[in-house]
Amino acid sequence: MLSMSQTTDQLANISPSATPSEAELEAWAKLPRDEQVRRYQALFAQADCNKFTLDTPDDILAAARERVAQRRHG
Repeated sequence: MLSMSQTTDQLANISPSATPSEAELEAWAKLPRDEQVRRYQALFAQADCNKFTLDTPDDILAAARERVAQRRHG
């Protein structure tokens, strides 16, 4: 069971993800809707979200899954 400070830290650091873990899904669900929207807006306001790419959605998802696999394995 998470302590109150661990839960608060988890909520403070949670952001939208293409491949969220179960813990991230739970933390995201605990955020109020207006906070979820604010975090999406902040994510999409980043400069790298305004770049065009030739990557397909499948390419992007595969790359995201690879980053998650790398985090889990080292």
